[in-house]
Amino acid sequence: MWELVKAGGWPMLPLIVLGVLGVAIILERLWTLRRNEVLPPGLGQEVRSWAARGRLEPAHLQTLRDNSPLGALLAAALEARNRPREQMRERIEDTGRHLVHRMERYLPALSTIASAGPLLGLLGTVIGMIQMFLGLMDHGAGDVSQLAGGIGKALVCTATGMAVAIPALIAHRYFRARVSGYVVEMEKEAAALMDALDGRPAVLAAAAAAGKPAEAKGAAPVQQPARS
Repeated sequence: MWELVKAGGWPMLPLIVLGVLGVAIILERLWTLRRNEVLPPGLGQEVRSWAARGRLEPAHLQTLRDNSPLGALLAAALEARNRPREQMRERIEDTGRHLVHRMERYLPALSTIASAGPLLGLLGTVIGMIQMFLGLMDHGAGDVSQLAGGIGKALVCTATGMAVAIPALIAHRYFRARVSGYVVEMEKEAAALMDALDGRPAVLAAAAAAGKPAEAKGAAPVQQPARS
């Protein structure tokens, strides 16, 4: 491995740095964008039961906001519950844009790595080829094996650049698709909560039914959502 790095020359150094950064970003996003971390199961139904009972306290809203991105979106809707529906929708959209930006953190850097990797690899290859042909001008082309070895060394950078760029590109597309899917589900939960806040009977009945077992057992009327 070290011999390949030395054969590629100095362009291998930024390629190695890009590779390490790419792996770090991929691992960090895999951990941060876990489904249970973004969309805790049952949180939407629990919040709708809060709205049905009309018992919303600032402490519970803060807990909900800190719970997850979905919790932050629903908390924004609950904070605007006394405003007209259009203003509530605008508040949800504003909060949603901030949440999307947070979920897409580091993805532009991953896209840059996917674009810069092949270019750096090509740069290393061109530099290697230039050095090889300059050597041929000085010493001639009598040794074919030396010529083939020089070409092989020059192509090391190209191969390394592609090895760095391909995983970064795949991961970038994957995370963008995952965030888009989360956004759709968060929009559905926010719309259901707005319907509950509007007082639509079907939604209120379902939310109230979900809250009955806790009341029957003497539990607190408003529960803090459990963070997964």
